[in-house]
Amino acid sequence: MTWWNGISFAADMSVMGPAGVAIALWLLVSRQWRLVLSWSLWYGGGLALVVLSKLAFMSWGVGSSALDFTGFSGHAMRAGAVFPVLMYVLLQRAAPRWRHAGVLVGVAFAVLVAISRVVVHAHSVSEAVSGCVLGLALALGFMWNARGAVNFAVSHALALSSLVLMVVLSFKAEPMPTEQWLQKLAIVLSGHERVFSREDWKLAQDGRPAR
Repeated sequence: MTWWNGISFAADMSVMGPAGVAIALWLLVSRQWRLVLSWSLWYGGGLALVVLSKLAFMSWGVGSSALDFTGFSGHAMRAGAVFPVLMYVLLQRAAPRWRHAGVLVGVAFAVLVAISRVVVHAHSVSEAVSGCVLGLALALGFMWNARGAVNFAVSHALALSSLVLMVVLSFKAEPMPTEQWLQKLAIVLSGHERVFSREDWKLAQDGRPAR
């Protein structure tokens, strides 16, 4: 397994989705009601945009053949949204320079995840870049909204135990068939017999009718 395959594997371990939920739970336990709502809206909005972009392509071919864009990369979006915020929340009571450094580490890892999705041919450059930028924008929006929060800190014991639990369970859990669910939903929404694919772009470029 190459270095990039390892990063992509880490992104595939079904950790980022639960980690997004864990952030909301940590804030809830800390009684930061406003921030729970803020994070839920930012993160949930990002997930919704990813789903809508994929459904638009699968259902009606909405995308860009020139940019090879069929929808935001969900892995890149989640990495961009989750990892910087994860560090921001965990280091809330640390000195500002350490908190800023932690957020930058989260951003760097999110960028590595996005690059790995291209290297392992899971997404095109446009899909990985747009997904990562979307996620980072969501993280920035949440952190901007969280500035000035008083007594904002989570239990490190709770955070560590929940993260360890998520990693352990991710090795045993089967990946959720989200792509198959989206394909089925796209067929229902569009009324077509099959979903749109990149192959249809190639057929159109060759002057042949889509299948």
